[in-house]
Amino acid sequence: MRPTTEAELAEAVAGATGPLLVRGGGTRTLGHAVGEVLETGGLSGVEVYEPGALTLVVRAGTPVAEVDRALACERQRLAFEVPDLRGLLGREGVSTIGGVVATNASGPRRVQVGACRDACLGVRFVDGTGTVVKNGGRVMKNVTGYDLVKLMAGSRGTLGVLSEVSFKVQALPEAEATLVVEGLGDEAGLAALRVALGSPFDVSGAARHSGRSLIRVEGMAGSVAYRVGQLRARVGGEVTVVEAETSAALWREVRDVVPLMGKPGEVWRIATLPTAAAGIVAQLEAEALWDWGGGLIWALLDPGHGAEVAAAVAGRGHATLVKGEGGPVFPPEAPEVAALVAGVKAKFDPRGILNRGMMG
Repeated sequence: MRPTTEAELAEAVAGATGPLLVRGGGTRTLGHAVGEVLETGGLSGVEVYEPGALTLVVRAGTPVAEVDRALACERQRLAFEVPDLRGLLGREGVSTIGGVVATNASGPRRVQVGACRDACLGVRFVDGTGTVVKNGGRVMKNVTGYDLVKLMAGSRGTLGVLSEVSFKVQALPEAEATLVVEGLGDEAGLAALRVALGSPFDVSGAARHSGRSLIRVEGMAGSVAYRVGQLRARVGGEVTVVEAETSAALWREVRDVVPLMGKPGEVWRIATLPTAAAGIVAQLEAEALWDWGGGLIWALLDPGHGAEVAAAVAGRGHATLVKGEGGPVFPPEAPEVAALVAGVKAKFDPRGILNRGMMG
């Protein structure tokens, strides 16, 4: 099924007699969902774009590349830096904006501006009964009631099928520079990232891989130059500064996990305490890319190490298997959390037909 209007989408969900596998471009799908495929790619196009108000309303099946092009024409962007994991996962297809929101896909700039969900102003979606639901709008404001915008971001299509999303967008900065710090071991290199993030110098990226720590600053040219000088004096190691497109290319590699691309083995996405990041990787003896100052680890391991990953992360975060076939993809939920999730799902999808098994 490939509806082209919200009404057709609602009709398709309402008339479903079995489970539905909701899919945008199929570039971010994880888990073990089953059912008849319901494609959202037919729901495509920019509905409203107001550059002066920094707001964008777009249909859920719109390709991310189309959104990026529209924003670039006005020197604007989605601030949360959408990852493209097709190369890592060995997939083709077109990434859609609905898939980005459904997975809460967020890149290196999350340390400064927050995740995808923090840029979402409003959503329209069809719940498991075929009812069209709207929440939020085109301005950021505090309101009473349920914040379904935040609930839908990261729900992976298990609560409803997105049909439209509105965002706040960001102007492109005048300048960008990255401090490349070498000569430090992993403990010291990650500590340098934490020093940078804890400083008043508004860091927009803090990552480490291949023996290098990367610290990014963006903004007005004079401000960037000043902050680079201040950070250089604080982080230690051997510092080289790269700017403009050279800097941007480094962060595309981090964003898309390029250092682990094409290598055999399992890839785990581990969210943890930045102070625990070096110890977890050392315990697993993994090849790793650290993002978010160490709060996000992409770890490459030989197959069959799920138990070791769970033991290393226990009490310090959670791990998701993003590439590989062994065991469960998502970490088990605590009983009280599982009960809460089941209650929410029962409200939005009482028949249990939307992406059944996706989060299991």
